[in-house]
Amino acid sequence: MNELIYITGHKNPDTDSICSAIAYAELKKRHSINAVPIRIGDINKETEFVLKYFGVEVPEYKETVRTQVSDLNMDIINPISEDISVKAAWSIMQKNNIKVLPVADINGKLLGIITLTDITTSYLDAMDNRILAASNTPLGNIIDTLNARLICGDEDKFKANGKVVVAAMTANEMEPFVEKGDIVILGNRKDNQIKAIEIGVSCIILTCGCQIDDDVVKLANENECIVLETAYDTLMAARFINQSIPVSHIMTKKQLVCFNLHDFTENIKDTMLKTRYRSYPVVDDDGVVKGFVSRYHLISQRKKKVILLDHNEKSQTIDGIEQADILEIIDHHRIGDIQTNYPIYFKNDAVGSTATLIANMYFENGLNPSKSIAGILCAAIISDTLHFKSPTSTYADELAANKLAKIADIHLEEFATALYKASASLEGMSPQTILEYDFKDFVFNKYKIGIGQINSSDSEAFKKVKDSLLEHMKVVKENKGYRLVLLMVTDIINEGSEILFVGDDGALIEKAFNIKGSEGCAFLKGVVSRKKQIIPILSSIIQREML
Repeated sequence: MNELIYITGHKNPDTDSICSAIAYAELKKRHSINAVPIRIGDINKETEFVLKYFGVEVPEYKETVRTQVSDLNMDIINPISEDISVKAAWSIMQKNNIKVLPVADINGKLLGIITLTDITTSYLDAMDNRILAASNTPLGNIIDTLNARLICGDEDKFKANGKVVVAAMTANEMEPFVEKGDIVILGNRKDNQIKAIEIGVSCIILTCGCQIDDDVVKLANENECIVLETAYDTLMAARFINQSIPVSHIMTKKQLVCFNLHDFTENIKDTMLKTRYRSYPVVDDDGVVKGFVSRYHLISQRKKKVILLDHNEKSQTIDGIEQADILEIIDHHRIGDIQTNYPIYFKNDAVGSTATLIANMYFENGLNPSKSIAGILCAAIISDTLHFKSPTSTYADELAANKLAKIADIHLEEFATALYKASASLEGMSPQTILEYDFKDFVFNKYKIGIGQINSSDSEAFKKVKDSLLEHMKVVKENKGYRLVLLMVTDIINEGSEILFVGDDGALIEKAFNIKGSEGCAFLKGVVSRKKQIIPILSSIIQREML
């Protein structure tokens, strides 16, 4: 499948927002598009009831769509083990035309990195004839580096604890140049071979592919001296042997600068400018290496792909939307302030629910949603249109809901009753939960207004929580810089709403709805729609005030 597309509703999502995202993602998948529904807030009691009723999972929560390291086209470089030789690491770099390698344990967890500079530096340290002992180089590395053959000795018992010596002198002159535990490089001079073994060297390396007599092999076995044979001449063997040290000895492992997959690209730029390394390793939350990034990767970063449902205002959408590619917007609200870099598919219709638009997109494509998807779409229409009592409700909503109800095998009246029962009570809900149940931000010129709505016919519970609600709304207004915070507690049965409001522009509410002396609360008969009966009137009053 192609690149992942996130489908999301608005902040503080209601049933329409969540269910429409789930259903539209399912429609996209049926067209072989890799789409996933997400949410940018907690689901409310009503939505929880709907999803459980139809056996549908709650979408994953996503906080932001800001560009992260995981969105970059990283260089994928397979890690190497810490015990492989420097020569082997060099060969891998040459083969793949790269200048850095990650070093990881058996589980892929990053231990360090080795660069071309590290290798060349180690090669210049060839004068250090004790580097094999210092790095605890295994015999297997020496054998591989020199393309050698093990003639006698136990590889597992080898321990490099001396220096490397080229025995170019006569046997009588070898001491004190050759000491016990040394590794001696020599040719086919038998007397030198015997003398080195008698001194107690740990290993002798025969160059130029020369042979060794059986009695010398026997002596070596008796003294636990390892004998290797290589086709390299003495000069080449002496040059190459230090390249057998394990990469763990020269790799960078302290103060290693690396990034996490979840780091934001704007945050790693400063680190790159301060350190100026060629490339940086990237790990996941478990420390497993995933690749490397360089400064040029920031130029060609991939943006996250997003489809917005049930909103088209920046204040209501997911964080980081300016760094994402918006592919589509499907909504039934007023046109807001979201801008795109290129033309997109924008569907906006005057219906009572986004779910109606999504359902019709199924039908227009000759498809029926599954039973569970039909159920949640139907529930969303009932919720958003207040069971067709809202002034936003249209014949298209009723037509879609009836068709969906048949597919979902539910009775509209009975299900609507169950839906309202599940969400009607305010009992046990905190003022914060009530206000954020379905809360949206709106910006009218210089006016930033927050408007929440919740359906409840529980008048007694409302009376108990009213004062604490108003206090909480005052705190929200001060902390988040609103000019006005308003909450609609909508009574579907009595077809009206209790309106609570606090802020510098309370006079706007009084002017808009003629509620003099309300002290921040009034019941508005017939007012049940935020979209058609609150927002347009406030917008009109504010525009007049600005003139």
